[in-house]
Amino acid sequence: MAGRINDEDVKAVRDAVPIDAVVSEYLQLRNAGGGNLKGLCPFHDEKSPSFQVSPSKGLFHCFGCQEGGDTLTFVMKIDHLSFSEAVERLAGQAGITLRYEEGGYNPSHQRGERIRLVEAHKVAAEWYAEQLATSPEADTGRAFLADRGFDQAAAVHFGVGYSPQGWDHLTRFLRGKGFSDKELLLSGLSQEGRRGPIDRFRGRLMWPIRDIGGEVVGFGARKLYEADTGPKYLNTPETAIYKKSQVLYGIDLAKKDIAKSSRAVVVEGYTDVMACHLAGVTTAIATCGTAFGGDHIKILRRLLMDNGSARVIFTFDGDAAGQKAALRAFEDDQKFAAETYIAIAPDGMDPCDLRLAKGDEAVADLVEPRTPLFEFALRQIVVRYDLDTPAGRAAALDEAAPIVARIKNSGAQHEVAVQLAGMLGILDTQFVVKRVAQLARWARERGGKGPAPDRQQRGGGRQHASVPDRPAPGGPALNLRNPVFATERELLKLALQRPELVSPAFDAYGVDEFTAPPYAAVRQAILDAGGAEYGTQDPQEYLIRVREAAPDDTVRATVTELAVEAIMLHRGVKEVDETYAGAQLVTVRRRAVERRIRDVASRLTRLSTHGDPSELAAVQNELWVLQQYDQALREHGAAAL
Repeated sequence: MAGRINDEDVKAVRDAVPIDAVVSEYLQLRNAGGGNLKGLCPFHDEKSPSFQVSPSKGLFHCFGCQEGGDTLTFVMKIDHLSFSEAVERLAGQAGITLRYEEGGYNPSHQRGERIRLVEAHKVAAEWYAEQLATSPEADTGRAFLADRGFDQAAAVHFGVGYSPQGWDHLTRFLRGKGFSDKELLLSGLSQEGRRGPIDRFRGRLMWPIRDIGGEVVGFGARKLYEADTGPKYLNTPETAIYKKSQVLYGIDLAKKDIAKSSRAVVVEGYTDVMACHLAGVTTAIATCGTAFGGDHIKILRRLLMDNGSARVIFTFDGDAAGQKAALRAFEDDQKFAAETYIAIAPDGMDPCDLRLAKGDEAVADLVEPRTPLFEFALRQIVVRYDLDTPAGRAAALDEAAPIVARIKNSGAQHEVAVQLAGMLGILDTQFVVKRVAQLARWARERGGKGPAPDRQQRGGGRQHASVPDRPAPGGPALNLRNPVFATERELLKLALQRPELVSPAFDAYGVDEFTAPPYAAVRQAILDAGGAEYGTQDPQEYLIRVREAAPDDTVRATVTELAVEAIMLHRGVKEVDETYAGAQLVTVRRRAVERRIRDVASRLTRLSTHGDPSELAAVQNELWVLQQYDQALREHGAAAL
């Protein structure tokens, strides 16, 4: 960057863009109580939501992996941006013009690389769309869409465009918009030609591929002309902003309905996504030139929240390639808590062809859950063997039993094992059931994919990891059953979350009154940030200052954790008020006083044998004062502080 972003503008961006609005673009959030929201952490794999967002404080924290921070931190981590790039992105969303301390207003050459690549794709998408709408050459593209039942309104809705057949139409256009050749090559929109950059996509129908936040990060291009010797579909190459294994076409349009309905429909192509959405199946998404895999599952799990009623329906062509794709999807099935199904039209048509032939209702009917994915996988195995012979039945069982053993729910596993015996024609059903159970047990013992029986959810639901009564603290291990640590933690949470309840008394507390080193470090950070009383004036700026005052990332993570974690009310206490806060203040102070009394009493004992009389008198007086203060705290509570 040529200049530093003005601090007031950074604060304006933080204030203008609510953290829950930003986070909910990437994962589903639900009420966690106490004004907080929770969801599945986007920074590590988990089965129960430990990721919490506090809209009132503008902070997030994961109690599983300890990632945390404010809105800018989240955008930096989720999209791998620098601080300046994150500020610029959010400023663009909020319509805030940024000022730079050394460079005036923000010229284009000052922007971070990722921001520039995203901007180039945005401009390219608009240009491609305009070509499709107005260019005579794009008649071929418009005819292609019309033949598949898509009118101009559909093209506009999905941002479909057209790339002209010339060598460098887009390249010259983007140069005119201020993009450098280096940026065009890094973006994947251009490639090296004999005399410099040329367009990567020429004479093709263009689908913009957006990330979950709605930014265009790449394109899928469909061949239209016989003279084009390239592949039928050509996608953007891997770039700093486009990783094909980490994007799902249509996720920006489908994410809200996926979260709302706890259902996702995975189709195979761009036109299939369009057909589904236009037929009312607005939860349809597709991969972009790669098989459905683990990174795609992570995206969906954050939206589905892994509740037991969630559904993921895969639609594949009925041909051999489609069946192979379905089996690949099943390999990752156990990474879902959602139930997985497969939908194949009886005549093998994909959703786009089905909509053309039979209408919207046929598409909607197709994606209704029909066949569990594991059942489809079993059928594909069984048909390959000669079940009229004992050897064929035994071989089929050898291949199919491990599939059944991977089913998470023990009740469903037993039932499918019985079905498998029937499919194979094995009369001794219990033999198959025991074989499956044995394989599942071995998998558990190896730390494999089979879940332990006592971790199963009752009533036919899927496996869920148990939720701890309380999230583990960040930083060095602390035993919160220790009442001293527990109370210090609660007081710090009050100082960060409800400073008006503990000020000004808290600011008189010494760092040494917090016995846990991580908590002492947080107390010091609050002190360095101006004290809890500053938090009564500007709560969000106060938290930002405390986090900035933290000496390292470990302490900063602890500050964020304490600022987001729910305040733990004791039994019989109904609300967080001055009485509750006063009790925490008194408890921490009394323990500090009691420690000091023990130290002074020990010193007094040593002086009593061979000490200086004047020093002995001073220590006796200090002990008396401490004992009187302790008695006052015991009798009068917070009023004695």
